[in-house]
Amino acid sequence: MRFLLIEDNKQLAKALCDRFTLDGHVIDHAITLSAANTSTRTVEYDLILLDIMLPDGDGRDFLKSHHRTANLGNANRTPVIVLTARSEVSDRISLLDLGPDDYITKPFDFAELEARCRAVLRRQGGSRNNEKEFAGIVFDSHKGTVVFDGNCQDLRNRELRLLEVFFASPEQIFAKSYLMDRLFSFA
Repeated sequence: MRFLLIEDNKQLAKALCDRFTLDGHVIDHAITLSAANTSTRTVEYDLILLDIMLPDGDGRDFLKSHHRTANLGNANRTPVIVLTARSEVSDRISLLDLGPDDYITKPFDFAELEARCRAVLRRQGGSRNNEKEFAGIVFDSHKGTVVFDGNCQDLRNRELRLLEVFFASPEQIFAKSYLMDRLFSFA
């Protein structure tokens, strides 16, 4: 999966990027809203992780613009998880009313963020679990396994991410450039 992290705290961003990369995800990092807008215009993301307080503006403006673009018939329906230090009930309510797919307050446990990412991505794909089946092949993105003819095979990170792409659109043919984009980040 390819994620965009919009976060100005360099230490937190590095930790998140390192952890998601270890899990085999491709993650691009934007420090500003301007950089984030450029990234979303040029790359298709599976998930956006959005901080609210950024050096060049408010993440809520990005969220409003993101949803407005999606509502205009654009294909941009990328789910958004808000990451913020704002924990007051009124802040949570106003943010949730803007329509992010989930919300988590800092500091957070990375395992919880990973679980929230999986849940949002499952809902986006219309599934309640991590298993997908096509042509007798069962793929479990959380366990990192594929089962065919009763044989279970553990997958390496790149294999796992590639199968995520294929199982998301099993009838589609992909260009090499698209697959490379899904597997490798800008950095």
